[in-house]
Amino acid sequence: MLGRPAVQQLQQFVHQSPWDCGPVRRRTALRLADAFETEAWSVDEVVFVKNGDRSVGVARQYAPSQERTVNCQLACAVSLVGAGGGLPVNWRLLLPPRWDRDERLREAAHVPAHEQSRPRWQSVLEAVDEMTEEWLLDPRPVLADWRHETETEPLLHGLEARGLGYLVQVSPRTAVTMPRPHSALPAVRGTVTDLAAHVARRSERTPVSWQDRVTERRYRSQFLSTPALLCAAPTGGRAVPAHRQSPRHLVTDWPFGRPEPRAYWLTNLPARRLAEALPLAQLRSLADTGLRRLHEDFGLGDFEGRSFRGWHHHVTLASAALGYATLRQAAVRRPERVLSGSAV
Repeated sequence: MLGRPAVQQLQQFVHQSPWDCGPVRRRTALRLADAFETEAWSVDEVVFVKNGDRSVGVARQYAPSQERTVNCQLACAVSLVGAGGGLPVNWRLLLPPRWDRDERLREAAHVPAHEQSRPRWQSVLEAVDEMTEEWLLDPRPVLADWRHETETEPLLHGLEARGLGYLVQVSPRTAVTMPRPHSALPAVRGTVTDLAAHVARRSERTPVSWQDRVTERRYRSQFLSTPALLCAAPTGGRAVPAHRQSPRHLVTDWPFGRPEPRAYWLTNLPARRLAEALPLAQLRSLADTGLRRLHEDFGLGDFEGRSFRGWHHHVTLASAALGYATLRQAAVRRPERVLSGSAV
C-alpha cells in the first residue's frame, strides 16, 4: 500500500501540479514511433460517462460512437496504428457549448480562456498540427469515422491543405457528385449510395483480401472506387458541389453476395494505392483495442477530478503507461530494437 501521504502527493501531481502535458505527449509519441512502424494515425471519439455536471466538459450530449445521448465528457484521441498496435498519443477535450456560457463552471474547473467549444474537425486539425509541426512526427494517412458528422468538407480540405493523406468513413447519405469529365460515364449527383450503385452498373468490383491485425482472421471483400466531389450544404433545396476540391475518390467495401456496400470512404490516396484502402481502413480496429486497454488496464475512465488541467494530466499519464507497457512487452521479443535509446 502506498499510504495516505503518497496518495495525496499523487493526487496533487495529477490534479493541481502545473506541469505541461505537451512535452510528455511528444516524448511518448516519438519514442513509440521510433520503436514501431506507424502505418496511419487514427482519430477516435472517447466517451467518459459521468454522474453530475461539475467535471470539466460534462454535459448531456450525443455520443456518435455510442449512437445515443449520455451524460459524459467527449474527447478526441489520435493514435499511432501499426506494428505496435493502437497507441493513443494525443488528446483533445471537446467542450460542449454550455461550457462557453457558464463562467461559474469554467472558473471552478480552471478552464483556460482560450478553450472554447469548437467543431470536431477543428479539434482534429489542431491535434494533427501539433504532431507534425511541434512534435515533428513523420506524417501518416489519417483515418477517421465521420458518419455522424454534418461537416465533412472542412476536415478534408484542412487535411489536403496540410499535404496529408486521409481515409474518412462517411454516412451513406453524404451528398456527392461525379466530377466532369469522367470517362464515358454520365454525370450523377446524389448520395454516396447512389453514386456507388451508378458506377457498379458500369464497372467491375475488385476483389481484395487482408488479415485482421487484432483477430488474425483473413477477410475477403470487394472494393469499388470512383472520383467524387462532395456537395456543399443544401441551398434553396439543392446540394451544390463544393468549389475547388482536390482529387478525391469514393471507395466502398462491398462484400460478396450483398446487394449494396457495407461502408463508404472518401480518400485522396493516389489511384495506384486505392486497392490498399480496405486493409488500411481496418487499422482503426487497432486504435479501438488500444483505447479499450487504456480503459481496462490503465484506468482511463477512472479520473474523479474536475479540472481541465487534471483531465489532461490523467489521459496523458494513461497514454504514457500504455506506451511503456507496449515497449516492455516488445523488448522481450526483440530487445536489440526496442531497448535501444532512452525510455519514455
